[in-house]
Amino acid sequence: MDEKIYTTEQVAEVLQIHPLTVLNYIKQKKLKAIKLGRIYRIRESALQRFLDQEST
Repeated sequence: MDEKIYTTEQVAEVLQIHPLTVLNYIKQKKLKAIKLGRIYRIRESALQRFLDQEST
């Protein structure tokens, strides 16, 4: 499975929001992420699910 994985900064750039807002979404469990060490990674499918939920 070749799915893109994004950093919080990349997601922030895509959504045109501040990276701290992305972290807040992760902490609020609105956006699913994987924590690797101290850094979060977001799968493309998780980002798409987040966008689908927020657009309704």
